[in-house]
Amino acid sequence: MKLPYHPPIETIPFTKVLHALSEPNRVRIVRCLDESFENNCTAYSLELQLPKSTVSHHIKVLREAGLIKARIEGKEHFYSLRREEIEAKFPGLIHTVTQINEEDI
Repeated sequence: MKLPYHPPIETIPFTKVLHALSEPNRVRIVRCLDESFENNCTAYSLELQLPKSTVSHHIKVLREAGLIKARIEGKEHFYSLRREEIEAKFPGLIHTVTQINEEDI
């Protein structure tokens, strides 16, 4: 099985991160990861009431923007925030995203 690509934190431009966070459901996924620390696509598909293929796309955009990382266990892919790395490069970003009111997303 091919391992998912995780860009090195030093290569991630702020504009790519902002682009990834420009879609409301991606912001919701980041907020969910902040609360759960790790989860799979099925959990977000149920929570956000979106098709699994749509959630997979959002996960891919977030991963390629360097915001999340994947861990593979058997056939399951689990995702978590790259919290420490993002905080080091973009201080306060995760905190800001998680503090936004739902109606403002």
